[in-house]
Amino acid sequence: MEFDGRITIALSKGRIFKDTLPLLRHAGIVPVDDPETSRKLILDTNHPQIKLVIIRASDVPTYVQYGAADLGVAGKDVLLEHGGGGLYEPLDLEIAKCRLMVAGVKGAQLSNSRLRIATKFINSTRRHFAAQGKQVEIIKLYGSMELAPLVGLSDLIVDVVDTGNTLKANGLIPLEHISDISSRLVINKAAWKIKHNSITALVNALSVAVNERSTKGKNNG
Repeated sequence: MEFDGRITIALSKGRIFKDTLPLLRHAGIVPVDDPETSRKLILDTNHPQIKLVIIRASDVPTYVQYGAADLGVAGKDVLLEHGGGGLYEPLDLEIAKCRLMVAGVKGAQLSNSRLRIATKFINSTRRHFAAQGKQVEIIKLYGSMELAPLVGLSDLIVDVVDTGNTLKANGLIPLEHISDISSRLVINKAAWKIKHNSITALVNALSVAVNERSTKGKNNG
């Protein structure tokens, strides 16, 4: 695949990067350095004009929105918090799947007049409970969310749930489903216009890779 201009792709380390690599490989893009061992924040690829910038997952939409990256891969949970301003979201990559859930101890009451919710997903939490006509007090935490109800810091938590094993291990259960989460391709609106041919070719190649993997998965199932 030929690219007619420089393209910068924002990714975060960990599960999203690992799951994105095969899709990029399908599009003919392979990083020269291993992001898990390299200390570089800008990685070269086999295409001199294509760079990968490695940043915190929650910062990916911001880098893309302001043009520091032309496109990126971000979880839907991060995009819901960001709001999506200045971004196109043309493709669900169907990777890093999980669920955004309300959780608490068994028997927790969701009908209390003034619930305290511990979460890092402030906007999604506020929208979810507002849609139910409930006012809640939101306590922002950055980690160990499951601890909050156990020590009386909050009544409930809102967090991403994969297998549910962490909740179970801490005596919590999922109570309400907020949203299904997967990682999405996001594109800077200006870059989409200026580098339209290159970015369109990349989106199409990634779309084919997603469809092929999905078909293969169904056949194996």
